Amino acid sequence: MNSESASIPTKEDILKAADRIRGLIHRTPLMTSEIINSQLECEIFFKCENFQKAGAFKSRGATYAITSLSKDKISYGVCTHSSGNHAQALARAANLLGIKAYIVMPKNAPSVKIAAVKQYNGEVTFCEPTLEARESTLKKVIEKTGAVEIHSYNNYNIICGQATAAKEVFEDIDNLDIIMAPVGGGGLLSGTALSTKYFSPNTKVIAAEPENANDAFRSFYTGKFVPSIKPDTIADGLLTSLGSITFPLILKYVNQIVTANEDSMIKAMQLIWERMKIIIEPSSAVPLAALLENKLDIKGKKIGVILSGGNVDLTKLPWL
Repeated sequence: MNSESASIPTKEDILKAADRIRGLIHRTPLMTSEIINSQLECEIFFKCENFQKAGAFKSRGATYAITSLSKDKISYGVCTHSSGNHAQALARAANLLGIKAYIVMPKNAPSVKIAAVKQYNGEVTFCEPTLEARESTLKKVIEKTGAVEIHSYNNYNIICGQATAAKEVFEDIDNLDIIMAPVGGGGLLSGTALSTKYFSPNTKVIAAEPENANDAFRSFYTGKFVPSIKPDTIADGLLTSLGSITFPLILKYVNQIVTANEDSMIKAMQLIWERMKIIIEPSSAVPLAALLENKLDIKGKKIGVILSGGNVDLTKLPWL
C-alpha cells in the first residue's frame, strides 16, 4: 500500500503494517478474568490496548500512517484534530521521527490527554468543542504550517495500522466465536473487521456503542449515514461520527452493533479496575457493558474484546 493509498487494506497490507510498526509499539497481552467469565458464563479474552504506547490502540495507526509517508511529504510536520488518544499517538509518532506535530484539541478535552500531547512535544491549538470548529481551526493550522493532515480514522493507512490489534488476537487465540470493539469514528472497528475477514473468517464482528451516542448503531441499521449530534456520554473517545471510508467498511464487514447505557458502562469499567487490576477509560468499557446488559447470546462462547485505551483523568472517575 503506497503512502497515498486510496484503497481498502489487503491481508498483505496488514501484515506489512505489523512488520513496519514492530519495535515502535507494544504487542499487548491478552488477559482473562475468572470472575467475569463465571458471571457471564463465557470465556472473554481482553486485548489490553490500555497498555499500548501513549495508552491506546491509536498508536498503531498513527505510527503506521506517519512511517508510510515520504520524508518530503512530512517535512513541514503532521497535524490533526482530536479530543485525545489520536492526538497523543500522532504527537508521539512524530516525536519519534523528529518532526513537528500540530494538534487541534477542543478546549474541554481531558486534561490528562492535553498534558500527554505536550509531553510528546505536540503543539496544541484549542478550539470550541464542535466538529465545525475543529475542522476550521485545523484548516488555519494547515495554511500556516504546511503540515500534512492525518485524520484519526478516515484514512486507509490509519485503518491498516489499527487492524494489527485484531491480527495479534487471532494469532494468540484460535476459534473465537465473536470479536468486539467499541465504535466512535470507526477506525478500530474497520481494521478489526478487515483482520477478521482475512485471519479468522468464521468469527463474528460485533461493535458496541454508548446508547447516548448511538449514531453508528442507527447508521448501521438504516443503511444511511446518521451524524453524531450532541452525544452525551462518559465515553469521550466515542463522540465522533463515522467517516466516508469507515461507514461502508462497517456496513460490509461488521455483523452487528449493540449499545450500552451509561450505568452499565460505569459498572463494566469499575469491574475491570477492581477484578483485573488494570486501568481502562470509559470507551474501553462499552463492549463489556453491552455483555452485562445481555445484549448478545454469549453462553459458552469464546469472545475477544479489544480494550481500546487507558487514558483516564483520575480526578474525574465516573463512579466518584
